[in-house]
Amino acid sequence: MSIFRSLKYRNFKLFFYGQSISLVGTWMQKTAVSWLVYRLTGSALLLGLVGFVSLIPSLVLSPFAGSLIDRYDRYKILMITQIVSMLQAGALAALIFFQFYNIPMIIALSLLQGIINAFDVTCRQSLMVEMVDNKEDLPNAIALNSTMTNLARIAGPALAGILLSAFGEDFCFIGNFLSYIPVLLCLFMMKLNLTITEPSQKSIWLELEEGFKYVVGDKELSSMIILIGISSLFVIPFNTLMPIFAKDIFNGTARTFSWFESAAGLGSVASAMYMANLKSSKFLVKITMVASIIFGFSLIFLSVAGSLPIALFFMTITGVGMMAQTSSINTYIQTHAIPEMRGRAISYFVMAYQGMIPIGSLLIGWTANAFGPRMALTIAGGIGLLATAGFMFYKHKVNAAKHLAFE
Repeated sequence: MSIFRSLKYRNFKLFFYGQSISLVGTWMQKTAVSWLVYRLTGSALLLGLVGFVSLIPSLVLSPFAGSLIDRYDRYKILMITQIVSMLQAGALAALIFFQFYNIPMIIALSLLQGIINAFDVTCRQSLMVEMVDNKEDLPNAIALNSTMTNLARIAGPALAGILLSAFGEDFCFIGNFLSYIPVLLCLFMMKLNLTITEPSQKSIWLELEEGFKYVVGDKELSSMIILIGISSLFVIPFNTLMPIFAKDIFNGTARTFSWFESAAGLGSVASAMYMANLKSSKFLVKITMVASIIFGFSLIFLSVAGSLPIALFFMTITGVGMMAQTSSINTYIQTHAIPEMRGRAISYFVMAYQGMIPIGSLLIGWTANAFGPRMALTIAGGIGLLATAGFMFYKHKVNAAKHLAFE
């Protein structure tokens, strides 16, 4: 089937299978950490703080990671980040297994994972082009990678909900630790023909400056990155409030919370399957616009939902819009950035995407404390729609200018 055409490449297939298992463990841990912190503290602000420290390193370190990855062996860097991630997961598992419920220590381990991810995510994204022999299949590989991520987003929280109810949080953390074994085995089995380049004689600070000038100078790339940055700051962090919706608004349990995560994952998978079927990348800008509109409106409807089934339905639609928006922007950057700048271009995407989310987690946590969780979601959706309108207006002006110049 054309939707799975990227799996014919051995390296991508190994990457796909290994990450599929590992990401289920990652989402189990993410769900368990959120539930544990809220169960122990009852604080929306601390929920936001955990999200903040786990992602803020991407804002600071991603450009540096992009320059580093463009200079050195990406495969070796990926191996190192996966091994360190496994050690971090083991430390967290031990902490909870021995019932050492220390919130500052949990926050510190979340910060460590954020530092690892700043390098790991940028490295995985930039290495993907090396796993696919025919570059025309790269958009399909990116979409399948997003599908895998969002299937894990369904399976991980669903499995976490069962384990949390039956056994407790420690089983989720141990499961995540064990999930790194298959991904490391698959990475060891990969055979990548990476282009070996001479170590750059430029300072890394000069390369950082070159990467920034390249991204800013390319108006198409920069406008996409600005849109995902605004979305990540004000819209995507809505997930931070889902434990409050599950526990307080709909009087649920840990399993109810897992339903919200799985609903968003279900919508994301449907959206990713559509992206994987795309035969061309020429419609990515239009897809970005439509997806952003869907995302904004679905959040507003979710904020006023009066029953759990309706809330889960609109949570599913948020997954559709959010995934299509991030995937189309990611694919656009990977397919339009010049090869020698790809790592740095992707690093700015990661910075805008993951780096802004932690600040947004604090903002939406504060907004929920001040105005209530429903109003916080309404504001998030409204800002998303305003940002989309601004993006569409800018694109219209650019296209009009191009048309006049052509005439």
